[in-house]
Amino acid sequence: MSIDLSKLNPDTRYLNDMRSVLRDQEWAKSASNMALYFMYRGIEELNQIRYDITVVPANMLGQEYVKTKGHYHIGKYGEVYTVLEGQAIYLMQKKFNDDNIADVYAVQAKKGDVVVIPSDYGHITINPSKEELKMANWVASDCKSDYSLFEKLQGACYHYTLEGWQKNENYKNVPPLRFEEPLKEVPSNLDFLKVK
Repeated sequence: MSIDLSKLNPDTRYLNDMRSVLRDQEWAKSASNMALYFMYRGIEELNQIRYDITVVPANMLGQEYVKTKGHYHIGKYGEVYTVLEGQAIYLMQKKFNDDNIADVYAVQAKKGDVVVIPSDYGHITINPSKEELKMANWVASDCKSDYSLFEKLQGACYHYTLEGWQKNENYKNVPPLRFEEPLKEVPSNLDFLKVK
């Protein structure tokens, strides 16, 4: 699917929207507001599944690589991502309760790779490179996002920085980070994204 994004108006996520989730709070206090990424939502919709594209230019947020704000889905909704250009790291965390994490893993993906977000995992996307990340996602049209835990605890349970993975000390219990492989193609039937 070829989409001319220049003809569409994105929702833009600015630094001011993200200050609370950044590891380097000293940098965040003094950094000027700027656009961090662009969300083109509802490009297409079929059978109650929405197709979006998000563009994340290369950037550093202090010592941390640029990332999305992070959210959990309200309800039992999963999501499927495909990297269209560049590379991404998808970090997924499952909670026992707010500051106790049951499971956390990351998937490193490059152009053409596919990542499935399980329905009960909060997630962020990181652009760990010097090139623009462009990714597509499929999600149920009525899925809503909850950003509050990431705002409350200053991001996900791990931050990806110039020094590598750093545990977020605002969480009480965090298991070791594990890594999973991406898929090579989008599942042929996306009905599992819809809550029955």
